[in-house]
Amino acid sequence: MTAPTDLSARLAAIDLTSLSASLDARGYAVVPGLVAHDDIQHLVSGFDDDARYRKTVVMERYRFGRGVYRYYAYPLPSVLQTLREQLYVALAPIANGWMQKLGLATAFPSTLAELHQQCREAQQALPTALILRYGPGDYNTLHQDLYGDVWFPLQAVIIASEPDLDHTGGELVLTEQTPRAQSRAIVLRPKKGDVVILATNFRPAPSAKGFMRLTMRHGVSEVLSGQRHAIGVIFHDAIT
Repeated sequence: MTAPTDLSARLAAIDLTSLSASLDARGYAVVPGLVAHDDIQHLVSGFDDDARYRKTVVMERYRFGRGVYRYYAYPLPSVLQTLREQLYVALAPIANGWMQKLGLATAFPSTLAELHQQCREAQQALPTALILRYGPGDYNTLHQDLYGDVWFPLQAVIIASEPDLDHTGGELVLTEQTPRAQSRAIVLRPKKGDVVILATNFRPAPSAKGFMRLTMRHGVSEVLSGQRHAIGVIFHDAIT
C-alpha cells in the first residue's frame, strides 16, 4: 500500500519548534487537522471488519472503563503506518532531550524500524495501534500504555469524532502528578482530524535541583450521548 502523500506533506510541515515547546511545557501538544476526514472515515468504517485486528478488548470485563477497543494486526493501514513512521522521526529528538534532562541513560534510535528491532530483542512484536469506540455511558479510566520493558515516552491519539456533533461528553483527560503533591487534571476537547501527542509515562519539569519527573496518565470522561471514536498510535510494540 502506498503512503498517503497529503498526510506525508502535512507531517513534514509540522512546526517542530512549537511542538517541542508545548510538549516540554505541558506534556502534550495538539496538531490541528493533521489527518483528513476521508482517512478517518476509512478507519472508523472498518471497525467491525475482524480481519483488520489481532485482539478485541471489552473494557468493562477488565475494569478499564466501558467501551470497546481493537488492536490492529500487521500490516497496519497505510495512514497509520505513515503517521507512525514519520511522527516517530520528529519525536525521537524530543524524547532523547527528555531523557537527558532527567539524567537517564536511555537513548532512542532515529527511526521506528530501529526501535522495533529493540522491541523484538525484548520479545515485543505485537502491534499496539488501536481503535476505540465509546457509546453513551462509556469512559476510559486513567492509564499508561507501556506494554513491555521497551517503550517510547510519547504517543499520539487521532481524534476520529467531532465533539458536540457526533457525541457529547467524552473529553480527553490527562493527569499530572508532581512528587509529594496532588494531581492536576487537564481536560482537552480537540476536533476531528486533530492529533494529540502526549507523554506515555512521565515528562521532565524544571525543579530547584534541575529537572524532576511528573507522572502522567490519560483517559476519557463519560460519553453522554452519541458515539465517540479515537485511534491510538503507540510507537513501541507489545510483549508476545
